[in-house]
Amino acid sequence: MATLTSVRPPAGETPRRPRKRRRERPGIAGLRRSLSRHWTLYLLMVVPLVWFAVFKYIPMSNAVLAFKSFNVTKGIWGSQWVGWQNFELFFHNPVFWNLVKNTFLLSVYTVAASFPIAIILALALNEIRNGLFKRTVQLVTYAPYFISTVVVVSMTILVLSPRLGIVNEGLGFFGVPGIDFLGNPDYFRHIYVWSDVWQTTGYSAVIYLAALSGIDPALHESARIDGATRLQRIRHVDLPGIMPTAVIILVLAVGNIMAIGFEKAFLLQNPLNLSESEIIATYVYKTGLLNADFSGATAVGLFNSVINLVLLLMVNAVAKRITGNGLWS
Repeated sequence: MATLTSVRPPAGETPRRPRKRRRERPGIAGLRRSLSRHWTLYLLMVVPLVWFAVFKYIPMSNAVLAFKSFNVTKGIWGSQWVGWQNFELFFHNPVFWNLVKNTFLLSVYTVAASFPIAIILALALNEIRNGLFKRTVQLVTYAPYFISTVVVVSMTILVLSPRLGIVNEGLGFFGVPGIDFLGNPDYFRHIYVWSDVWQTTGYSAVIYLAALSGIDPALHESARIDGATRLQRIRHVDLPGIMPTAVIILVLAVGNIMAIGFEKAFLLQNPLNLSESEIIATYVYKTGLLNADFSGATAVGLFNSVINLVLLLMVNAVAKRITGNGLWS
C-alpha cells in the first residue's frame, strides 16, 4: 500500500500557513447576494429615494425657521434665534381657537361623511351582477375624481348662485326665495364636505373593491349553503374581509385631520363666510405669503404637523388594540 509523505519546505524557508477566509456576517452576505441578483430593482429605487431626500427630508431642516426671526439678507441659518416667540404669538392670537375649531370640525365632518359612503358604494357595486350597469356606475362615480379642484369650485359656485344657480331656480319654482349659500357661514361646511364626497367617493370605492376581490369565493359559497342572506354575507364575509384596508385608510385620514386641503377652502372663501371658512392652511398662506411673515407661518405649519403626528400615533395605537390592524402591523 502506498504511503503519503508530507511535503517538507526546502531548508531555510519557513512553512506557509494556509490563509483563513474571512467569514462574512450572514446579513452582509445576504445583502451582497441580493444586490447581485436584483440589482435592477435596486437601481429603480434610486430615483424615488433621491427625490424624497431632495424634496422631502432635506427641506425638513428648514423648519428651524419657526424658531427664528427671518431676515432675507441673512438667510435661514443666519437669522436671529428667537426661540418659542413665534409659537407664543400664534397661541395668543385672538383667532387661534377659531382656526383650530374650524379646521378640526371641517376635517372630522369630511372623514365622517366620506368614509362610510365609500364603503357602502363599494359593497353595493360588488353585489351588482349586470356588468354594463356596474361599469356605468363606476364610471359616473369615478370620473369626478379627475376634475380639477378649481373646476369643481367653479361648478359649485354656479350651481349655488343666488341669481342664476339651478338650486335657487328650483327653489323659486316652489315659491321659496333665493338663498345666498356661499354668503351664509352656516352652509360653508356642508357645501365643502358634500362636494368633496361627490368628487372623491368613486376613487375611494375602487380601493375597497380591490380588497373585496381578494376575498375567497369559497366563503360566500359556504355562507350561501348555510342559508345566509345577501345582507348577512355582506356583514359576516365582506366587511371582515375589507376591515384591514378600511382601518389603514381611517388611520391615515385621521392622521391628516388637521391638514385639510388649502385650495378648496380658499376658493370657496369670501368675506361673508370667513368666520367658518378660515382654517389653519388658509391662515398660513395669508401670513406667510401675503404678509411675508415666513417665521410665523412656519411656526403655525410646524404646530399643525406635530398635532397630525400625535393624532396618527394615537389612532393607530387604538386601531391596533381593537382590530389588530395598523400601519406598522
